This record gives sequence, structure tokens and C-alpha cells, in this order.
Amino acid sequence: MFRRTKSESATTVPAEPQAKPGGKGRPTPSRREAEAARKAAFKKPRNRKEASAIRREKVRTERSKMQTAMQTGDDRYLPAADKGPVRRFARDYVDARYSVMEFALPILLVVSLVGVVFSPQFPWLAGMVNLLFLAMILLIAADWFLLTAGLRKQVGVKFPKGSTKGLGFYAVRRTMQMRRWRLPKPMVKRGEKPS
Repeated sequence: MFRRTKSESATTVPAEPQAKPGGKGRPTPSRREAEAARKAAFKKPRNRKEASAIRREKVRTERSKMQTAMQTGDDRYLPAADKGPVRRFARDYVDARYSVMEFALPILLVVSLVGVVFSPQFPWLAGMVNLLFLAMILLIAADWFLLTAGLRKQVGVKFPKGSTKGLGFYAVRRTMQMRRWRLPKPMVKRGEKPS
């Protein structure tokens, strides 16, 4: 009398499973689906055009990370030549001091232009230009020696086990650039002691 008939129970539609609050909103993928998704991530490109597009995109992302690191000094994405605490200390040591080498190129350019333009009218100016060139070369040599000796001494104190191979040339190469064009960007002010 109060029982349901078979025709009534067949016509009722089962309720949709309700999403749990805080759940991910989709069913857990089966093992086969998960493996297929993982293999698709490591799938080899089908042709050379696809491979070159993937390679270009990878290079582009690495380059953008490197450019950002050059501005912020993030050691993870710097080029191999600039990585490490010893190189960071060398950069800070160079950026904290005034150097003759930093201003040598602009000064030598002005002196040579003056010599070329005015030496036909003033023959004695050619001798003065040569003396200025010689004086600049001697100042650069003295600055080079003081920079590398001071840097090696400081690195020996701060990093006794750190490698100093090529560090002097690295510091000199950085010193020859104008401060605003140096990459990675200077992180210390002039006169500030490097950390």
C-alpha cells in the first residue's frame, strides 16, 4: 500500500554530487589521466619549428630573469662571471671608491680631440698632449695596483677560503666603466664600506 512501485523509482534522477566547501571543485584525476598530463609536459616537439619556438621562449624567459637580476643584484639569476659572495664583495668594493680609471676614457678622449684640433696652430700643444697621455697611463697603472692589492687584502680577511682567481681583472674591468653604466647595478654608495 505505501510501497513504491518500480516505475516510480526508475524515473527519479539521481542527484548531482555537491562540491564540498573548500574542495577543489573537480574530481581527482585517475592515474591514467595524471600520467598522460605529466608526459605531455615533457613531450618532445613534433618538428623543428616547434622545437625552435620552445627554445626561443626558454631563452627569452632566462634573459628577462637575468636582466632583472642585473638591476636588483639577485645572485640566483646573475651570469656565472658575476655570481657568488666574493664577486659581490668585489663589486661593492669597486663601487664604494673613486677611481682614476673610471674617468680615464672621457679625459683621454677630450685631450686627444684638443690635440688633433689645435696642434696645427699651436705646435707646443702636441708635446703637452703626449705628456698628459703619459701621466694618465701612470695614474691608471698606480690605481690598478692599489685597487687589486687592496681588494685581495680585504677578500683574504673576509673570505679566507674564497677563490680569488681572476678577481683583480674583474674589479679593473668594472672600474673602467662609468658608474651609471655598470651591470650589475651598484648596490653601495660612494664612500660606504662594502659588507
